[in-house]
Amino acid sequence: MKKFTIITSFCVLLLLVVSGCKKSLDDKYENPEKAFDGSLSGFLTAILNNDRVRPSYWNVRTFLLMQPAVYSQTAYYPFSSTMYQQNDSYSDQYWNNFYYANSNGSGPLSMYRAMQVLYNSMDSATKVTNRIYMEAARVVLYDQASQVVDMWGDMPFTEAGSLETSSTIVNAKFDSQVDLYKTFLDSLAVAASYFKTAASLSAFTRADILSSGSIDKWQRYANSIRLRLLMRMSNYDETTAQTAIMEMLNNSAAYPLVDGNNVANYSPGTSDILLKPLTNNINSLKDGLTELPSHYAPDYMLNTVMLPANDPRIPAMFDKYGVTIKDTFYPNATYQAMPISFNSSQQEANYGKYAIWDSATFLVNAYLPGIVITAPEVNFIKAEAYERWGSTASAKAAYDLAVKQSVSFYYYLNATNTSIAAVTKPSDAVIADFVDNGVAYTGSSANKLSEIWTQKWLHFGFLQSIQAWAEYRRTGYPQLTFPTATLAGYTTPPTRLVYTSTEKAYNAENYEVVQPKDLRTNKVFWDVN
Repeated sequence: MKKFTIITSFCVLLLLVVSGCKKSLDDKYENPEKAFDGSLSGFLTAILNNDRVRPSYWNVRTFLLMQPAVYSQTAYYPFSSTMYQQNDSYSDQYWNNFYYANSNGSGPLSMYRAMQVLYNSMDSATKVTNRIYMEAARVVLYDQASQVVDMWGDMPFTEAGSLETSSTIVNAKFDSQVDLYKTFLDSLAVAASYFKTAASLSAFTRADILSSGSIDKWQRYANSIRLRLLMRMSNYDETTAQTAIMEMLNNSAAYPLVDGNNVANYSPGTSDILLKPLTNNINSLKDGLTELPSHYAPDYMLNTVMLPANDPRIPAMFDKYGVTIKDTFYPNATYQAMPISFNSSQQEANYGKYAIWDSATFLVNAYLPGIVITAPEVNFIKAEAYERWGSTASAKAAYDLAVKQSVSFYYYLNATNTSIAAVTKPSDAVIADFVDNGVAYTGSSANKLSEIWTQKWLHFGFLQSIQAWAEYRRTGYPQLTFPTATLAGYTTPPTRLVYTSTEKAYNAENYEVVQPKDLRTNKVFWDVN
């Protein structure tokens, strides 16, 4: 990784971080323009200020909507011969943004390595005071790194960033994805344990643009990402996953989670781990969604899962749309998604007849937060754990709660748009009827698990399509049908991303070791279906 280590020298890192937007955060937080001031608090703000976490135009348009959202069918995509071909340039940008910072990503690896250098230069007493910054940054780093592993598999990690730590340029080896997951899980456990007894600092609160200095939320964040990763690998090493997960679920006092405190009408803005947009942000996802285009409702999600169940999330997620005839707009009478089986000519001729993503919630909402982890996801994980290893009654309670919370979550997203009137959330009775009858937790254990996985996939949507794609590969649900593309070698979606051309070129010697398994049809280690 010579390119990475050169680019991430301290001098360049200074320039990259200092180029943050002026007055882009509330005064109670650190200003990203002043984030790099030689302090750990400045580094923490910089590592959190990540447009690969927020729903930024570039991340959504060039990466999510062109790769994981297509491969998971959480967004509409136009039919073409290359629709399943990975875009090397845009994938390369995402890959590199993990390793170094620029306008599209915070470079969590390089930021963390620089923090290590600063922290290791401190005396013992100062380290004790400042450990809180390192533990918070470590949670963020491993959260982001696990997503890289989930898409690519083996990755340079332990030797990456050597210029920051040793002033030596080293082409970093590719670490084993299995070993990395173990490191992530062990380190997240350490971080969660630390936050159990840690005390916040005023400087930490100002630096923490993610959780406003809440030690409780950082402990829940660490525990919940660990829970996610344990379930992700549960088909690969069920014994380890089951033991650790059930220990967490059977002792909620010791392992608090991002679960909305088990309240259906919970407050996502205070309970979930969400990265708020910068206060001067005026950009929405309108261009990002319409340019490809990807603003049409996904077929399976709306037509197969939501409409038959009379899903109350539909008005918060979709708009019926319509057709314009002689300058007059005629709205469609019902919600209906364009069939995924349409060819390009059919898509072009009929697009106005089908629903699109809701404007207030998605298309023109400059206040959409970056979604890190939410209560519905955590409770869907609980439901799966209880169904596989515990009580089906407990599984039903967790599943019902997760679905109800997902309704609350999408109406929360809709209400974040202060320029358009929010859609009225249905009554508790309507939502309860939907859960009890529309998506009832009934049937065999296999059927119940399929309900959990399908509703979890729906909840992720395109904004969390990296998670949706990972879960689809792990579980095989929902049971999607993909049109066949005509480009040889790319007729179906991949099961992993291949390494980018610049990584192959600049880290050639180490790439040779992983080259034999660098195939789009190979699988990440936890994908054993």
